[in-house]
Amino acid sequence: MPVDPDTVDLPAKPGVYLFRTSKARVLYVGKATVLSQRIRSYFASNPDRAMIPELVNKADEIECIVTNSPQEALILERQLIRQHRPRYNSMLKDDKSYPYLSLTKEEFPRIMYTRYPPNDSWKWGPFPNAGAAKQVVQLLRRHFGIRDCKELLPQGCLAMHIGLCAGPCITAGDYSQRVASVRRILDGDATDLIEELALEMDTFSTNQEYERAASIRDMIKAVRTVTSQQVISSTVYRDCDAIGIGVKGELAAIVVIHADDGAIKGQEAWPLIHRGDEGDSISSFVVEHYSNRRPPRLLLTPIPLNETIVEWLAERRGSNVENRTPSRGDFVTLTNLARQNAEMQIERMSNKASGSLEQRAADEAARLLSMDSLDHIVCFDMAQLLGDSRVGASVCLRNGRPAKKEYRTYTVKGDAMDDLRMMREVVERWIKRVEDWPDLLLIDGGETHLSIIAKMLEKHGVRDRMQLASLAKREETIHREGLEDIILDRRGRVLVHARDEAHRFVNKFHRKSRAKSRLSDPLENVSGLGAKKLQSLIRHFGGRQGITHATVKDLKTVPGIGHSLAKRIYDSLH
Repeated sequence: MPVDPDTVDLPAKPGVYLFRTSKARVLYVGKATVLSQRIRSYFASNPDRAMIPELVNKADEIECIVTNSPQEALILERQLIRQHRPRYNSMLKDDKSYPYLSLTKEEFPRIMYTRYPPNDSWKWGPFPNAGAAKQVVQLLRRHFGIRDCKELLPQGCLAMHIGLCAGPCITAGDYSQRVASVRRILDGDATDLIEELALEMDTFSTNQEYERAASIRDMIKAVRTVTSQQVISSTVYRDCDAIGIGVKGELAAIVVIHADDGAIKGQEAWPLIHRGDEGDSISSFVVEHYSNRRPPRLLLTPIPLNETIVEWLAERRGSNVENRTPSRGDFVTLTNLARQNAEMQIERMSNKASGSLEQRAADEAARLLSMDSLDHIVCFDMAQLLGDSRVGASVCLRNGRPAKKEYRTYTVKGDAMDDLRMMREVVERWIKRVEDWPDLLLIDGGETHLSIIAKMLEKHGVRDRMQLASLAKREETIHREGLEDIILDRRGRVLVHARDEAHRFVNKFHRKSRAKSRLSDPLENVSGLGAKKLQSLIRHFGGRQGITHATVKDLKTVPGIGHSLAKRIYDSLH
């Protein structure tokens, strides 16, 4: 049962507390300057975090460990978190660096998109928007002919021959001026390039080439994004870490950017469970982060750290550590970048958690089919074996993700032996019970399947309730009434997923159905009668009933069935 704080002796001293289950599993580890006050706050009527009621409800006991000082509690908390890895503490596990754009300092510099730029190079970044950075690299290569090959070839490379490279391996020409222009743009002076692109966009728009105009528009946006996100080198950057935090509900992302020798050296990012306020989350992260590495000379944080943590950092470093929360100057630029990257990271994390990747796949398929949305898909498939265990199944995808509570199985009741009539029966049974009509009813099959189901839907007056399509395995082709067929590419992956999921689900149900029927089938126990010979018997006599009425002489007429086997088959059935 949940722990009662009134039954626990809570000391009014600094220390560490552990929420445990009855089986001694640690759910949460925390620190406090005054243990009694901090622990009783978990049982307040209005907790400051949504996770607290769940934590309190699952905990059966609270253990307190008193320390001599808050600083000792800080260190002990870290040790216990690393030892027990409690569910409700931080999830410091990811190490994600963001990309840079780099120009090598060779005789003929090459441009690079990389997360680990060479030390001896000009570099810009890191960039939280990796997609925009890639676009800009492609643009600069195409516009200025900057090479990206690892070595110069005397005969030139493919990029040169197709016009993507100025070909410094053949002739130097004005290559140095091209490189200077690229450096100027990446330093933030992209006005001329943007104006040139804007004129090109207007020309395409005037000529009604709207797709090409839109492409140029996106490129302009990418250039502006990249040139606004970079961090300009500064002489004040000396052994400095900047910490940024992004928060979304109970989930947070923290980014650390390290700068030294006047330039950005690298970046690290982690997710963690948000502890209620940014100061607490950042403090806990700092202790974890610098427990296994030497703290920097200067630590920039969005919220000042308390003196206990700063003193601990100084002990770890062996010299003073300065903590600043800058409001102006170059350090603000650095902290803003850390914050932007953290916000980008938390957005990515929340999107992943919410299934937005699947939603984007559904949206792509909707655009491919010229539909407003594909948030709700129902897909049917059938299975049988020579008329045995005739079954069907439907699966449901919502927002691109399987909604398994809405999966359904059907045992065919009619005497239909072919997939078409079986499909018609199953779908007809489904429409009589459906309450929430899908955006798309997808059938595993070809044009004939589509026509049969369409006519049945019209008969019941529900044809206009949803879109209807069939998906043929051959070349992954989508068939729709009165519309051209579509051969699916990456944009139709959610439709392929729905079909494959329906196929998997119906086959699973079919195997279960066959297993049940075999329990009472005497033929399964006949020595020498394998699956192939059994199938031959079913084909020859038209089913199990025909086999039952056959004599030994009749059974011997089936290829592969000798007198002894025929006698064993006959004896098993009589």
